[in-house]
Amino acid sequence: MEVRLRIIRNVFSCGHERDYEMSRPVIGIMGNFYLINDQYPVHASGTMNCEAIVDLCDATPLIIPGDPRFVSVDELMRVCDGFLFTGGRPNVHPSEYGIKETEAHGEFDRGRDAVSLSLIRNCVEIGQPIFGICRGFQEVAVAFGSELHPEIRDIPDRDNHRMPPDGTLEEKFALRHEVTVSDEGPFKKLFGKNRVLTNTLHGQGIMKPGKRVIIDGYAHDGTPEALYIADAPGFTLSVQWHPEYCASQDPVSKPLFEAFGKATRDFHSYRNS
Repeated sequence: MEVRLRIIRNVFSCGHERDYEMSRPVIGIMGNFYLINDQYPVHASGTMNCEAIVDLCDATPLIIPGDPRFVSVDELMRVCDGFLFTGGRPNVHPSEYGIKETEAHGEFDRGRDAVSLSLIRNCVEIGQPIFGICRGFQEVAVAFGSELHPEIRDIPDRDNHRMPPDGTLEEKFALRHEVTVSDEGPFKKLFGKNRVLTNTLHGQGIMKPGKRVIIDGYAHDGTPEALYIADAPGFTLSVQWHPEYCASQDPVSKPLFEAFGKATRDFHSYRNS
């Protein structure tokens, strides 16, 4: 552990000192590319992501443009103490897991792919905390050799996990799928039980997990819903559902963000020690 801490200190020195003692940890939130009114390009993230980071992680949220023209992995890792990889409509490009693109794979965001996948691998290597949600869950899986299915509802005996096309925000994010986690894994330790009700809203899903990708939770239809990376020195818990929605009031979401926040504060402290 001491050797690992020395490596981390070296990575984050390089003349880029920051007043850690006088500030909260910074959690980078991976942004998504959008067009406002179909013409004005922006990188953005949902307000509920920032609320969860502030309220439950006691950290400063920083939205990251998912475009390698504007940011570098090394720079982001110096500036931020942890990273939240959020959901998003575009999917990870199938070439990232060795599959040819088809119409079923939908829309893509190659800029976000380029930043997120490299950032995830580098963070896991040194123990910098990461938390993947929905697309972010799939990014963590792909970064460590997993293959995705473009439309899990087309698999026999699988449910449709997609967000309902109509209704209020409350109706769209309503709890509707039960997830069962293992008795021995980290998720049960957080939840205090191995069955929880979640708001899984996704089209793609993990088909073949990579060697280090530990699937620790499944929906009732066998769809992977919770994972962590084997032998990772830091926080890597990731979920296919959307814990950012009403995180402070939800008994499943709250401990996830609190654990991520603690891991980020710990990292923030020891790289400044």
